[in-house]
Amino acid sequence: MSLAVISASAFCSELAILRNGFSIRHERREVRGTVTRLYTGATSTSYIDVATDQIERFENDETPPAPPATAPATMGSASVMPAPGSLVNAPKPLKIMQPVSLDQVVKDASGKHQIDPDFINSVIRAESGFNSRAVSKKGAQGLMQLMPQTASQLGVTNSLDPNANIEGGTKYLRELLEKYNFDVAKALAAYNAGPRRVEQYKGVPPYYETRAYIARIIRDFNRQKLAENPSLGLKQPKRSRHRSTNAPSNASAASPPQAGTRASR
Repeated sequence: MSLAVISASAFCSELAILRNGFSIRHERREVRGTVTRLYTGATSTSYIDVATDQIERFENDETPPAPPATAPATMGSASVMPAPGSLVNAPKPLKIMQPVSLDQVVKDASGKHQIDPDFINSVIRAESGFNSRAVSKKGAQGLMQLMPQTASQLGVTNSLDPNANIEGGTKYLRELLEKYNFDVAKALAAYNAGPRRVEQYKGVPPYYETRAYIARIIRDFNRQKLAENPSLGLKQPKRSRHRSTNAPSNASAASPPQAGTRASR
């Protein structure tokens, strides 16, 4: 029996309202064990997994389309304008607040810094579990858990603002990937433990937390890529019995993101 349960409202556009105040627009959803998969596009390859207990409620996406621009009515060659004073008491149009879309924020950062959006989502999932107000014991803040000093260097004035946090965190990921010649393991190690530790150990430092962190992100990224293209799972090379001490504990099934986070906590 499959663990996936398709919601009754699976095929109408909705907003998932998270407990952290963020909202995610999606076309349909599935409950898979302890997570809810939100499909953000028409196909099954575009989705975000969110812990079910972090979802407060679902709402129909009732954002109205923008009204078409209208030109003044004309009579012959002359414009017919309203009589003076006729619009004095006309009600002002209501300001429509557009819901925030996490998927769009990630896509924007992905396009700007040339990093696979699935990789960004994997980092966010490992860092904060998509909790935009998460604060670690050492002071790392927001979705991508930026340390105050790193955030300041990146020009992020409010790390609890999802847009600024994802933009800053993705920019930093790009910088780290370039710094380590797109070695994903080293870039993630620097994001987790700090660049100084990577320099000190000339690679991934021998910290269990850091190695588990790298493995978790790569495993999640591969899962997303295999879901999009199952044929990737048929091209796995045989694993060597001897691993480099600088490699993460699991091999990458999919190509690493060609593009780069935070100082040590």
